[in-house]
Amino acid sequence: MALPAECAFLEADKDKGVVLTVHVQPRASQNAFVGIYDGAVKLRIMAPPVDGRANGMIVEILAKLFDVPKSAVTLAGGTQSRRKRFRVAGISYDAALAILSVSLPLDT
Repeated sequence: MALPAECAFLEADKDKGVVLTVHVQPRASQNAFVGIYDGAVKLRIMAPPVDGRANGMIVEILAKLFDVPKSAVTLAGGTQSRRKRFRVAGISYDAALAILSVSLPLDT
């Protein structure tokens, strides 16, 4: 099963990048994409939600996933919320969608 061409959790950004909506579950036993939850990509991370450690870990995970430098991934909203929006520069909407299609478990 593939992701649809238009996804609520992924938007094209005007500055040649994308904005990804993520639902975060901190203090998990391992870092893993879990699927789609409430219109966002659900991501379990091992870091606790203190002192920005969870946000920093998400930046590292997204940079590795999309093969961009960490400086290309910035938090666009939801600093202290489980629901966050990250801007990823240097990747097209279609490329990001293709990467997410193979990275997300879609049977959930």
